[in-house]
Amino acid sequence: MHTWRTHRGTRTAGTLLAATALLISGCSSGSSTSTASSAAEAAAALAPLPRSTPAALTPYYEQEPAWRDCGVPGFQCATLKAPLDYTEPSAGDVRLAVTRKKATGPGKRLGSLLVNPGGPGGSAIGYVQAYAGIGYPAEVRARYDIVGVDPRGVARSEPVECLDGPAMDAYTRTDITPDDTKETGTLVAAYKKFAEGCGADAPKLLRHVSTVEAARDMDIVRAALGDAKLHYVGASYGTFLGATYAGLFPDRVGRLVLDGAMDPSLSARRLNLEQTEGFDTAFTAFAKDCVRHDDCPLGGRDTGPEQVGRNLKAFFDRLDARPIPTGDADGRRLTESQATIGVIAAMYDEGAWQRLREALTAAMKESDGAGLLVLSDSYYERDADGEYSNLMFANAAVNCLDLPPAFDTPDEVTRALPAFEKASPVFGEGLAWASLNCAYWPAKATGGAQRIEAKGAAPIVVVGTTRDPATPYRWAEALSGQLSSGRLLTYEGDGHTAYGRGSACIDSAINTYLLDGTPPTDGKRCS
Repeated sequence: MHTWRTHRGTRTAGTLLAATALLISGCSSGSSTSTASSAAEAAAALAPLPRSTPAALTPYYEQEPAWRDCGVPGFQCATLKAPLDYTEPSAGDVRLAVTRKKATGPGKRLGSLLVNPGGPGGSAIGYVQAYAGIGYPAEVRARYDIVGVDPRGVARSEPVECLDGPAMDAYTRTDITPDDTKETGTLVAAYKKFAEGCGADAPKLLRHVSTVEAARDMDIVRAALGDAKLHYVGASYGTFLGATYAGLFPDRVGRLVLDGAMDPSLSARRLNLEQTEGFDTAFTAFAKDCVRHDDCPLGGRDTGPEQVGRNLKAFFDRLDARPIPTGDADGRRLTESQATIGVIAAMYDEGAWQRLREALTAAMKESDGAGLLVLSDSYYERDADGEYSNLMFANAAVNCLDLPPAFDTPDEVTRALPAFEKASPVFGEGLAWASLNCAYWPAKATGGAQRIEAKGAAPIVVVGTTRDPATPYRWAEALSGQLSSGRLLTYEGDGHTAYGRGSACIDSAINTYLLDGTPPTDGKRCS
């Protein structure tokens, strides 16, 4: 969406409905930080795998990619295999799609640089071909082959599918702030239909799309590329994937950059609650900026952020009662849930704030919901033909496997509403109900909260942005503290992730690390 960085990002912030675990929260008080620290101390540490490769996996590690032209100038593509089930390698394979842009020179080639844009569910191939492979700093592209691998279940790697376009349209319109038992039942039915669709499409694969399995796949890809160490840049959920790799294979860690970091030691409920705070932090920054402009529809120059939030919430409530026209060819009207997603989408990058002001002005003053619907559609990756990418499907599939559900019943959500609404008066109610969808998932969670220490790994750079909406800054603090070789790099600013977003200080520190192997000083701060 903006420059060559990821356009979205958390492992739980895919959407209010499909990405329960993704929607988490942000920066908060010292007491919350203490709670997060306690959670990290309580969580077990991820154990590394044996250094030797099991004989049953040797054929996978000895693959040689058959590179071919993939129709995008300058890029090659290949397909590799990984075992569907690492505990039973003979039970079948998963096909992994890979793309690369070879190092351009000058200078000695440093190896492959794997890139993951986040999600879960974001296509690394699409990201590399559209952004990283042509937009990463020239000096980095000169020395590395830029490589993207779609994780299992994502995009070109045997994608999980759940709903067709019309059914997904209905899903995105579902009311995520139910007012009574009937509306609650409608929301639960939507979650169940979504889950049943995923289960019917890929019943076996759905049990094997965890982050641990995707990290093990990356080691097979590393070996197939001929690299002794894994060099990697991961954004948002990509930090969890990269950290998991480091925890499993600490001796194979090369130069790892984890930008917009997640804290793997937190439960799904805690993740969602803290991300809710994060979106509120970002919204407060937006509110302060909005009222400085004459075209802000949420208040004047003397309006405080709290009142701006109340004004927006009142607008959402009006949409809940009466959706407004959008001029959409399919006759879609803008609902409260779609408007909420549209606003949340703009929180990822301060560069989208003007567009959000314009969309809100049209919706609030002219009853024209087109601008907010476009923002919502872009977040869900809905194209002009009404078809959706598999982002939301893969997002839920990975999240619901990685952690036990945040909530098991609607009653549990109801009891948690005060905490979520305190975390964000504007978004809290919707994000609390969004945390229910894994309760109905057809595959039982195989993972759990855990610390990742990666003892013995080379220095790992963990990047955090102080007002990041999707991955709160304290998650970067937590992850860098857990990693035995973590180095915290801080960007004091707005938006999601930091590399390639305009800070020369951040970019220089990361480029130096990737090219020379010299990590920034732990605790370095940039603005």
